[in-house]
Amino acid sequence: MEQRPEAPFGRVLTAIVTPFSGDGSIDYAAFWRLVRHLRDNGSNGIVVAGTTGESPTLSKPEKIALFKAAVDAAKGKMTVVAGAGTYDTRESIALAEAAEHGGCDGIMAVTPYYSKPPQRGVAAHMRAIADATNLPLMLYNIPGRTATKIEIDTLKELAAHPKIVAVKDAVGDLDWTRRAIREMPEGFAFYSGNDGDTKDIVAANGVGVVSVTAHLAGREVAAMVDAVYDEDWDKANELHELIGPLTTALFSEPSPMPLKAGLTAYWDSAGDPRLPLVPAEHKTVEAVGEALERINEYRNR
Repeated sequence: MEQRPEAPFGRVLTAIVTPFSGDGSIDYAAFWRLVRHLRDNGSNGIVVAGTTGESPTLSKPEKIALFKAAVDAAKGKMTVVAGAGTYDTRESIALAEAAEHGGCDGIMAVTPYYSKPPQRGVAAHMRAIADATNLPLMLYNIPGRTATKIEIDTLKELAAHPKIVAVKDAVGDLDWTRRAIREMPEGFAFYSGNDGDTKDIVAANGVGVVSVTAHLAGREVAAMVDAVYDEDWDKANELHELIGPLTTALFSEPSPMPLKAGLTAYWDSAGDPRLPLVPAEHKTVEAVGEALERINEYRNR
């Protein structure tokens, strides 16, 4: 892969949190406001009910309701990618079908977790989800959470499927990712799945990012990605350094604990995470605030 492929879902997607009310139910009004906030601050799309959206603690009906709410809030002005992947192929297919019925623009499917299938099982799982709808599918490769990596040969095999168009790469090994990008067929898109790797992955012919940091610094994340596209390395490096402390703070405790606390402190209430996650520590919120002060100084200079 030499020429950069098109970004099938946009350059900057935000892995949106799921706001909760005080009683632990989904706060759909806050979710709506957050979709609009992201739409107006650099995001071309959102990924709903992914890791950042606390998918392990969302019921199937809640996920489907979030898919519909996101489509309604986006109003066709940003892409909506449904986090449909689980460790159960049948449930993943049902969620993918519901996402299509609800008007979503695409599906994201994470590598099956806990059961640790072999590579041929991973491939069969992903093909089954892709075959179930007419929507384009983004793979999600995050071995740090799933215990199973989608290996390069398996990625190449899956990239040949007409509806599997992209991967969210959270492997955390830039050398591996650069090699994977080089070996993919033409047109297959790599999105950074780690905010700290975005500049380097896009520079290696990736197309963009599925971001957590964009909740609070969406315009800066988008400007950094655009700068890499334009080969404006001074600006890209400056923005990478600017955003870095915020990203570090947002992942100083298990995500999305710091992000939900940061949103509540510096945007609007996102509620506490559901157990087994717990509210972030006060020092984490302070670190998020200090990072945002630097970003605000940059904005106001």
